Amino acid sequence: MSTSTTIIVAIIMSFAVSVILCPIVIPLLKKMKFGQYIREVGPKSHQSKAGTPTMGGMIILASVIVTSLVFMFVEKNTKIVPVLFMVIGFGIIGFTDDYIKVVKKRNLGLTEIQKLVAQFVVTAVFCFYIVKVSGLGTATIIPFTNGMEVTMPIWLFVPFLFIVVLGTVNGANLTDGLDGLATSVTIIIAVFFTTVAIGTGLEPISAAFVGALLGFFLYNVYPARVFMGDTGSLALGGFVSAMAFMLKMPIFIVIVAFIYLIEALSDIIQVTWFKYTKKKYGKGRRVFKMAPLHHHFQESGYAETQVVAAFAVVTAILCLVAYIAM
Repeated sequence: MSTSTTIIVAIIMSFAVSVILCPIVIPLLKKMKFGQYIREVGPKSHQSKAGTPTMGGMIILASVIVTSLVFMFVEKNTKIVPVLFMVIGFGIIGFTDDYIKVVKKRNLGLTEIQKLVAQFVVTAVFCFYIVKVSGLGTATIIPFTNGMEVTMPIWLFVPFLFIVVLGTVNGANLTDGLDGLATSVTIIIAVFFTTVAIGTGLEPISAAFVGALLGFFLYNVYPARVFMGDTGSLALGGFVSAMAFMLKMPIFIVIVAFIYLIEALSDIIQVTWFKYTKKKYGKGRRVFKMAPLHHHFQESGYAETQVVAAFAVVTAILCLVAYIAM
């Protein structure tokens, strides 16, 4: 099967599975009362979203896994296994968190320590594979150098990998705060990785994400009929970070997943500044009207659809920049 055929088949297959599953799974989630809990501290407009079925990330995961397994067995493609491991690993963490919140009715889900430990374990396994098994070593492509690679010392590469993976995963999680936001942004990133991965054997899984997310987007676009939950958002972060390292392009994440980055940074800045000013002045002060950043724009008067469209356009432009920077 030619590369172009592989990509087309993977997109169509994953899209088909996603589109077939959505009208089956969404009513089941409703029936089982797997509804989204909306925090009171969020935008008031979001209170109307309470009860919308969540954990829809299972649809994305199922679509990607089915498509990936087909290519693993038909084309004997094992190169996608590490990426699939990261997707499933972080997807399971997200599913557990969602399950506790929705089924066990514990609004905060897993504790921060539990999440961090679980994420560290998955990342550690992936790190071991990259450094000791894959043959990729610690080489990293530097943007805007015509493909020049720099080999990092192991003592620097390992913490670098952990920071990039955990930052990307949690950035993706924070990005999933508006209808269709994380989905649309990640579709564009997946298209970028599919293009870059041509000839590497990794294109089937990135193409599978394009198809799965396109199918899911039909039901996740405003007004959303289903949310992906942490099940989906953590899996997306695992996919993006894994693809970047498998292609020796982790630094490019700063460009292609810039939205993930600023969402995470805005949240960190807001919390840090609030705590600092509360300790110093007795009353916490805010940098943004609300964090993460997409809520700041909402509170500034922009419609939810405008914010999603703007973030998607920014991602598309930056993915083009990243492609030029290779």
